[in-house]
Amino acid sequence: MAARLGEFERIARFFAPLAAPGALGLTDDVAVIDGPDGQEYVLKTDAIVEGVHFLPDDPPELVAKKLLRVNLSDLAGKGAVPIGYLLMTALPRSRDDAWLAAFAAGLGADQVAFGIGLLGGDSTATDGPITLSATVIGRVPRGRTPLRSDAKPGDLVYVSGTLGDAALGLLVLQGKLAGLDAAHRAFLAARYRLPEPRLKLGQRLLGIVHAMMDISDGLVADLGHICETSGVAARIEAAALPLSPAARAVLAAEPQRLSAVLGGGDDYELLLTVSGAKSSALPLLAAETGVPLTRIGRIETGSGVVVIDAQGQAMPVTVAGYQHF
Repeated sequence: MAARLGEFERIARFFAPLAAPGALGLTDDVAVIDGPDGQEYVLKTDAIVEGVHFLPDDPPELVAKKLLRVNLSDLAGKGAVPIGYLLMTALPRSRDDAWLAAFAAGLGADQVAFGIGLLGGDSTATDGPITLSATVIGRVPRGRTPLRSDAKPGDLVYVSGTLGDAALGLLVLQGKLAGLDAAHRAFLAARYRLPEPRLKLGQRLLGIVHAMMDISDGLVADLGHICETSGVAARIEAAALPLSPAARAVLAAEPQRLSAVLGGGDDYELLLTVSGAKSSALPLLAAETGVPLTRIGRIETGSGVVVIDAQGQAMPVTVAGYQHF
């Protein structure tokens, strides 16, 4: 039997030949097309599936918010201002009007929070799990969108916020971190269920960063995408990774959970590369937006991502990122 193709091999073989000019060869996580008045439009579609990206008993209003926010996070990774979104729902008949009303209320609350509106979409029934998809549209000044292909040797690698919380939060919801105190458990679960797209920070980083994207599949995997597309390598320091108090508590008890920080996915933080000269602007931006920015490594010549431990030795990375196939 032939080996099963992974997500990016499938894209390269079957879909990249179909790509329009604004699709960037399907090597980035967005498309960029020209717009009027010195603007360009950034487009992104992401889907979430019951049992894969959210749990069957998650509150429907939080499912709605997660759907919007994972898409808005991609716009944040390009410094885009959101305009609106299209929605697709495939719902089993067992989900009644009360579920849908709560789902719509969640969408409405986040539309107000992020200043966007629904532009249209489609709905259908399914015998399978709930499947939801949104296509978000944002705008950026023409020629300013930071791409995966823009990293340069010598750049410093930064991330926003803290890493690993959502992956650990899923473990909490699955009952796998029972020894953690209640406050830490609640914090981690909330980080899994309700991402925070870093839109204002991303917009402020335009003109400062080289490459930028959000972290969805996991730090090592997504930094690997930047490296592959830019033709560079990256070296990151495990000791520099920003951790929440809750994540630190988990790692103190179970050090092997570092794999969730490096490759667990669902962080929805910004991952960026910036020249040393321009990195001096980052502390002020972090203070002004209230979102920490932490230097975790450097871009080098070569290929691939290496994680260095406290002794300066390369670490094995057992889980580089989420595998879709």
